[in-house]
Amino acid sequence: MNEPDQAAQVHRLRGEAALATRMDYLDREYRRLRRLTNILMVGTAVVVGLAAALIALSGRYGLPGTTAQIVAARQFILRGDRGVVRGIWGTETDGTLRLVLQDRDAKPRVKLNLLNDGASGLTFSDSVGRPRAVFATLPDQSTSIVLADDAGRTRIVLGLAADGEATVVFADRSGRTRAGLGVDRNGAGTFTMADRTGRETLESAPAEGDSPDTAAGVAPSSRPPD
Repeated sequence: MNEPDQAAQVHRLRGEAALATRMDYLDREYRRLRRLTNILMVGTAVVVGLAAALIALSGRYGLPGTTAQIVAARQFILRGDRGVVRGIWGTETDGTLRLVLQDRDAKPRVKLNLLNDGASGLTFSDSVGRPRAVFATLPDQSTSIVLADDAGRTRIVLGLAADGEATVVFADRSGRTRAGLGVDRNGAGTFTMADRTGRETLESAPAEGDSPDTAAGVAPSSRPPD
């Protein structure tokens, strides 16, 4: 094998390693967000509903025609006409704030989290409780969008790093990565595809004028933050 072919192979392997590292990082962050169920208030409609419930309680159990100017509590629970819990808004002992909206069968469908470290996430689940879409912002200012299928497997991950690097990864129904697209902080783009065996079948060529790292398929920001 001549030197140009060896260099091309090294560049390709470095690009695959960088993409795999980024995908592993996004997957770890997604699993972390799935374990978090704490949420924050999401809309004026919820606030208005809570205010109406508090006014009704004050009118029923307090002095008629009076309302409290300040209501303090660690948690509020909304119930439907059959007594089913439809919403939960409260804080945890670690400082996490959460808001959960449930359907008429008391299954969580929308969750909004604000963690004590500043991370936030919005999760939409289907009727059986599987997360189908997750929108997250991490303390390092990176953001990600994760989409899952009806089996709960991650199919699409869209990420934006704090340094401006953008990536999108596509997986098949078994959860295996089949394609990846990225643009590093210098504006260089990469595109990779794999067949059913996981073997790479297509890789984009770097544009002229790219930096040595970019030409090798490795963006300086492609590694996950410490």
